[in-house]
Amino acid sequence: MIAQAHAATVLGIEAHPITVEVDVAIGLSAFNIVGLPDNTIRESRDRILAALSNCGFALPPRKIVVNLAPAQLKKVGAGFDLPIAVALLAAMGHCPAERLQDCLFAGELSLEGSLRSVRGVLPMALMARRQQLSQLVLPVANELEAGVVPELQRVPVRNLRDVIAFLRNEQEFPQTELDAESLFQQHQQLGEDLQDVKGQEHVKRALEVAAAGGHNLLMLGPPGSGKTMLARRMVSILPPPSFDEALEVTQIHSIAGLLPADRPLLGTRPFRTPHHTISSAGLAGGGSIPGPGEISLAHNGVLFLDELPEFPRAVLELLRQPLEDRRLTISRAAMALEFPCDFMLLAAMNPCPCGFYGSPTGSQPCRCSPHLVQKYRSKISGPLLDRIDLHLQVPVVDPSELGDQRRGESSAVIRQRVTEARRVQEQRFLDSPTRSNAGMSRRELENFATPSPAALKLLEQAMQRMQLSARAYDRILKVARTIADLAGVETIDTPHLAEAVQYRGLDRPLPV
Repeated sequence: MIAQAHAATVLGIEAHPITVEVDVAIGLSAFNIVGLPDNTIRESRDRILAALSNCGFALPPRKIVVNLAPAQLKKVGAGFDLPIAVALLAAMGHCPAERLQDCLFAGELSLEGSLRSVRGVLPMALMARRQQLSQLVLPVANELEAGVVPELQRVPVRNLRDVIAFLRNEQEFPQTELDAESLFQQHQQLGEDLQDVKGQEHVKRALEVAAAGGHNLLMLGPPGSGKTMLARRMVSILPPPSFDEALEVTQIHSIAGLLPADRPLLGTRPFRTPHHTISSAGLAGGGSIPGPGEISLAHNGVLFLDELPEFPRAVLELLRQPLEDRRLTISRAAMALEFPCDFMLLAAMNPCPCGFYGSPTGSQPCRCSPHLVQKYRSKISGPLLDRIDLHLQVPVVDPSELGDQRRGESSAVIRQRVTEARRVQEQRFLDSPTRSNAGMSRRELENFATPSPAALKLLEQAMQRMQLSARAYDRILKVARTIADLAGVETIDTPHLAEAVQYRGLDRPLPV
């Protein structure tokens, strides 16, 4: 007898529908799984047989063939345990086969028959809704994650016996009531506050400009100047994510297995801080079946690279294409998958290997030779620097400012200005895929970022004196557009452009 069950495989950030076909025939005892399964699915044979036996479903010697259709699509993950087991039981007559037609099954089986959570349940739930499947049978541990998707009935079960009881209409398994919108609002948090940082007002201004336009930012300063402390507060001034943006972020974290059990929907923007020993695959993603790396995990948020020159040059060069395209394609022999990576790059570095080049008189002297300083800075290639909109010097905080009891602007106040500037940009790019000033195309620059004649003359002088590239020219205009948006004016004037030019300090070698 043949029975079918619906399952899903997650490739990239999308779930693809899979039909599990099971044929049980008289013949020599065998259990074969075909249809491009990965090693995890091949090993499911022994898990399934042990789970069925321990749940009281003894199988007589039969020839069992499991086909995962379509055959040309690679299948991955332990979530196929449950649909294979259910289809097998239906083929043996232990439950009505017609009850399987409106259900999507996902879950990993233990040897005793209980169900363990699996990755990627949110993409599976979205796919089930697209395929007009009315019910999703899944482990209890994954129920809240699937509850983010409305108009889909969830059947949370603890073991294989519960699944059979549901299919036989012997028992009901009510779903937990969940309001996705209220859950989204509940988990929106500001995090650490910029108000806690003493001094560094010009750095806070640069962070505000970067947040308002979605610009990349590089901070250069000696140890102890507060670069990391300031960077960690960037998320607190970014506009709150929309529901759709939060759903995208949650999908990626679900696929990577990084979704907290108590937070089925991530309401805050991600802030990823990989260590400088990270590999290329760890940053960009990889594996025989490519999975998301730190670049994609930072989607709709911030990727912070501390001690930037310590990262291998080959790893840093991987950033160039994602920073331009906001999409990352990973190609392997088996397949090529695309991941979203619309993130802000935030980086910090010392001015030299010892960290004290350019420090004020009276502080610790620099021990590095001019050649060593240049060699250290040359680890960051010109093309990568061109893709970073703001280059900022971060000096050591004056001791008098550390004891100042006055508090600066809070992150909430700055966030209001940033959100208003982003709202202006949303209206500006209403009929365009562009989401912020940082992503403007050349044509959009000509339409929306044309400076006044006096400002244009200033820019031409800066281009000649600083020997800037054409890409740097565009970056300056984008930053100036953002500064004008924060000021609430339409025309880019000399003060806006002058501030944007001063953020390009690393475009030419500094004197050593």
